[in-house]
Amino acid sequence: MRRIALVTLVVDDYDEAIRHYTEALGFRLVEDSPRPDGSRWVVVEPGTGGAGTGLLLARAKGESQAARVGDQTGGRVGFFLHTDDFGRDHARMAAAGVTFLEEPRHEPYGTVAVFQDLYGNRWDLLQSAG
Repeated sequence: MRRIALVTLVVDDYDEAIRHYTEALGFRLVEDSPRPDGSRWVVVEPGTGGAGTGLLLARAKGESQAARVGDQTGGRVGFFLHTDDFGRDHARMAAAGVTFLEEPRHEPYGTVAVFQDLYGNRWDLLQSAG
């Protein structure tokens, strides 16, 4: 079996990003290990026990990477957070200060709303139909 295990998300600050993804978005911290070069290996994931793709939170190095923080996909939705209970997760995230860019909408494929993370990256919160 093959799967994508991690996707790198460039961030400004490790601790700020960990707080946002664990507290506001409800992810769990899988690993936070120091690296010999002074960076950290920080992995968060939305599920439990490796059930989905994790995010490697990588602090930007240099101007080129810093310029991409919050706009890694050129303003498009680049990340898709699936849920089995849209109402529960939407309400919890909104109460935690997550910015939703639209009201929830019902599409043939499911219930969806676009939100942004603390850096401005766009995400879909999505509960599949059926």
